[in-house]
Amino acid sequence: MHEGEDGGETSSCTGSPILASKSLDVAEVEGAKEQTSRLCGFLSKFSGKGPLRGYKPRWFVYDSRKCYLYYFKTPQDILPMGHIEIADACFSYDVEGEEGQFEIRTAGKEFLLKATSRQVMHYWLQQLQQKRWEYSNTRGSGQRDSWNSPTLAYPPTGLVGKDNDAFVFEKLNDNMEQVRSDFAMETESDSGGMVGIQSARGPTAASANPLNFSLKNLGTELRNSMSYLRQGRGGENRRSVFYTGNNSAEEWELVDAPPRDFHEPKHHSDTHRHSLGSAFTFDFVRNPSRPRKLLLRDMMGTGRFGRSSETRSDASSPVECNGSKPLEMQLRLQSQQEELSCMQQEQAKLREELASQKELVRLLQQTLRTSQCDRATIRHPPPPPAPAPAPDSSETTGQTQTSVASQDEIIQLEAMLLERDGQIQSLCGHMERLALEKESLQQELKGLKIKVGEINDQLGMLMETIQAKDEVIMKLSQQSSEQSGNANDAGSPSPIKEQQELDILKDSLQGYKSQNRFLNKEILELTVLRRNAEMREKALEAKYTALEAKLCQVESKYLVLLQEVMNPVCSSSEQSPAREVISRLLEDALQAENPDQQDHPILKPNTVSEYDVYGFKTVPEEEEEEEKLAAKVRALGLKSLSLTDQEVSVGVKWENYLASTMNRDLVRSPELKALIRCGVPHEHRSQVWRWCVSVHVKKFRDHLSPDYYETLLNVAREKPNPASKQIELDLLRTLPNNKHYASPSAGGIQKLRNVLIAFSWRNPDIGYCQGLNRLAAIALLYLDQEDAFWSLVAIVEVFMPRDYYTKTLLGSQVDQRVFKDLMSEKLPRLHAHFDQYKVDFSLITFNWFLVVFVDSVVSDILFKIWDAFLYEGPKIIFRFALALFKYKEEEFLKLQDSTAIFKYLRYFTRTILDSRKLMSIAFVDMNPFPLRQIQNRRSFHLEKVRLELTELEAIRQTFLRERETSLDGRSFVSDDEEDN
Repeated sequence: MHEGEDGGETSSCTGSPILASKSLDVAEVEGAKEQTSRLCGFLSKFSGKGPLRGYKPRWFVYDSRKCYLYYFKTPQDILPMGHIEIADACFSYDVEGEEGQFEIRTAGKEFLLKATSRQVMHYWLQQLQQKRWEYSNTRGSGQRDSWNSPTLAYPPTGLVGKDNDAFVFEKLNDNMEQVRSDFAMETESDSGGMVGIQSARGPTAASANPLNFSLKNLGTELRNSMSYLRQGRGGENRRSVFYTGNNSAEEWELVDAPPRDFHEPKHHSDTHRHSLGSAFTFDFVRNPSRPRKLLLRDMMGTGRFGRSSETRSDASSPVECNGSKPLEMQLRLQSQQEELSCMQQEQAKLREELASQKELVRLLQQTLRTSQCDRATIRHPPPPPAPAPAPDSSETTGQTQTSVASQDEIIQLEAMLLERDGQIQSLCGHMERLALEKESLQQELKGLKIKVGEINDQLGMLMETIQAKDEVIMKLSQQSSEQSGNANDAGSPSPIKEQQELDILKDSLQGYKSQNRFLNKEILELTVLRRNAEMREKALEAKYTALEAKLCQVESKYLVLLQEVMNPVCSSSEQSPAREVISRLLEDALQAENPDQQDHPILKPNTVSEYDVYGFKTVPEEEEEEEKLAAKVRALGLKSLSLTDQEVSVGVKWENYLASTMNRDLVRSPELKALIRCGVPHEHRSQVWRWCVSVHVKKFRDHLSPDYYETLLNVAREKPNPASKQIELDLLRTLPNNKHYASPSAGGIQKLRNVLIAFSWRNPDIGYCQGLNRLAAIALLYLDQEDAFWSLVAIVEVFMPRDYYTKTLLGSQVDQRVFKDLMSEKLPRLHAHFDQYKVDFSLITFNWFLVVFVDSVVSDILFKIWDAFLYEGPKIIFRFALALFKYKEEEFLKLQDSTAIFKYLRYFTRTILDSRKLMSIAFVDMNPFPLRQIQNRRSFHLEKVRLELTELEAIRQTFLRERETSLDGRSFVSDDEEDN
């Protein structure tokens, strides 16, 4: 029975060694990322009912945490439409069926999927088989923290992630692996780009098909659509792209404006800001990551008169005559014809331009000749006439005037002659330039004629090739018709038909061979999976029997103890049998694990190991027997609380949430905040902490180089640091009860040294303060060196106020006064009780605020506090400090002595084990808890503390001056003078 619709299932000193962090962490992180390459891509899924029934494109993503194959409508969706359980599924396909179609069968369900080609189908089947095999090899391990998450999409990168007791994989059988490789199908590694993250960028039919929707998952599709409109839910990945009409065919991308808190950096030369008014807070930038779109002229030719290099190379290569690429040849011929017509048009334009230039030259030459003739006439005037009889005086005056006028005309003519000479020189220069241009145009014309000739030759060759192909086709068709006629007359089969049938049979044989190998491998793996399941079932039955026997032993010892205690004791001197029973039971309870014990991990009866999952020692060795017993009881209580239904429910919620974020990064949202307040599961804490730290320090890291941390370490190697000595003294005193920092050779000591030295160089005002070592040590349990360094930056420079870790500890003192105000407001009875007996609880709580509860509460509660602290900030410290007092308020009120109250203050936090109750008090009972109120009270008390410190400094200076004065006026007398 096929699934009807989508969504069947939803839901130091200079000499101290400072090693490079890349050699310790970065290589491991990169290796982890390579190992967890995601299997994803588009497949068509058969679903729907009635007329909507058919194949619909879906985006499939494999989740290695639960061995699920989730499917979405588009790669940008947040919520999956459903999933397929691969762990217990079987795969098959039909050779004679549709190309690329295969089937996945799970418990009671069948899923029909279809790939774009047979090669892609083989790749998916091979990968799904491999993922199922890898997952089955992890299910036999009994030392996993979560049965829901045997493998992680983001493996832990801190010291806890390096522990071998968190993930234990069975050793694979070499013979079995060899058999599986023999049966493996031959597939392409990249599948033609149809599988993987890069396939999400290509065009799909999901958006083009109007019938691509599911009625059953209509709510999921609406939520996915609305998530793009909600701020902070997927909107950070949206970009608007604009294509400009210039020659470069660039793409401009609409991005968000930079934050207002920081000055805008200088833009790169290829980035331009377009101001569209003060109301718009976005930028246009070029997008270098997008591929450049090819224009029509780029496909036809790149130069003005030339062709593209691809066309030249194709034209110079030998012409293929087998007809394998007719479409390519036709397109090439068409582009060459278009290029030839363009060249002919340009040739005609050049000829017209040449004719007009020739006409201009002719006119200029004619003008030159005319001007030369006029010049000759002016230079040689006609001879004067013969002397006439002497005129009278009036005639003489007229002749004088005429000669004066003729002289003026001669002057004008000479000026005109000079002007004409200048024009002649300029025209001669213009003639020379035109002659040069004519020569260049003639050379260009010759080149064009040569190119036109080459194109005509190529066109002729192509036409001859086409004609030859046509002749061959005609001959073959005639031969085929003749042979078919002869075959019909003689009744014998055609050789071509036989060859075709033989080719079809060969293809079918190859397909059946591939199917045979695939099915043999499938049968082999399913047999091994069934055998492993039977072994797991037997092991669980044996574990159940062993635990039942253990329970019976505990019950019998408990009954014996009760019986002995009920018997009356006659005298104190008489040895009571109950004491022997009690001492014997205590020995059994405190008996340490034998490291040489060869029990199976599943059958191991001891539920409390020497170290917890964080590396802290559960039962300290140096303590007394009574304290050891209390530690053992505490560890058992934490173990039982971790197995409750509520903890399992939180783990399932995290799995579902992370499954819905496979296609995007984590973003701030109310649901993520609620989940973090419930606590982050151990297997996902590295990923969540890394994201939280990156969000808080993004404004710093964006303005620094990527190798900033390495640069600080290099500086520390070259120069001595004043804080190095104190750092070296505090390294082994940081967390002595944690195995990662217990000895100089422990894995965390060198990383802790690097982080503290780097921070002291980044923040010279603080350098190093006792307390920073514990903050960095906790961060290193789940983060690598660089991320732990940035977490320290986030705590000191983002979360906490200024002067929190300086020499005066001004910020810490202010927070203690703010906390006293909150105590009087939220817990008035307890605050009055402390005032009555004059108990200063700030002596205890000061360390809570300074190191965020490190070494103050049990480890399970500590890391849940840090989960919320890294997400929300310092307000969490106030919440949990009040919640701890609220949790034990009644016990405090029963104490009527200041000594008893202070003694209980020192250890009462270690008696709190129920993290669920504590978080409920912190996040429910303490509400409302506005951050603005804390900030206002900080400002108020800050001024008061500064005034007090100023007064104290004045008193100190006065005392020093008086002391110096008294020392100067004091006279010292020797013993001899006193005797005299």
